[in-house]
Amino acid sequence: MPTVDVVDLNRRKVGSAELPAEVFGCAPHTALVHEAVVMQRACERQGTASTLRRGEVSGSGKKPWKQKHTGRARAGSVRSPVWRHGGSVFGPKPRSYAFSMPKKKYRAALQSALSAKLAEGHLIVVSSLSLEQPKTKLLAKALDQFGAGSQVLVVAGEGQTGLTQAARNLAKVTVVTPDRLNVYDIVRAGMIVIPERDLARVKEVWA
Repeated sequence: MPTVDVVDLNRRKVGSAELPAEVFGCAPHTALVHEAVVMQRACERQGTASTLRRGEVSGSGKKPWKQKHTGRARAGSVRSPVWRHGGSVFGPKPRSYAFSMPKKKYRAALQSALSAKLAEGHLIVVSSLSLEQPKTKLLAKALDQFGAGSQVLVVAGEGQTGLTQAARNLAKVTVVTPDRLNVYDIVRAGMIVIPERDLARVKEVWA
């Protein structure tokens, strides 16, 4: 069972915590993590691109000229795709790019991603992340103590409204509950910060 130091907001060690091996001690599975990230990104695509087909562009349905004896190529419609201002042949139409993967596979991908972050030393467990006031400046100062200059993922349980408010104006800080933890946020995070009290909930949801 992996063990990690528990630190305070000044990054001073105040204890240690045992992490559930079934969540933080898994073997790396790069292909599975990649599949989960691709799925998440695909589900987020709007898919609103749209073009006009030959039946939708403006123009008469009359044959431009007679079929034979004009010296010009045959033409049946001014809305033909080969004509200027004609309709599109295989242009995009609004659609959904979303697809799903089995829950067990996604769970395994998330466990693999969390285990990789722990192995790289990019996961910090803090004794408490409660702020005196829900101010952005206070949260930014606390995260600077962890050397978190890149994207930071904070996993905090329910009732942390002050923390969410404080992070609202920090472009590089994302706050999620253990229930909404996802592979994409884990992969792109340079540092993951989890309060000690929320470890049990992470285990309950993802073990």
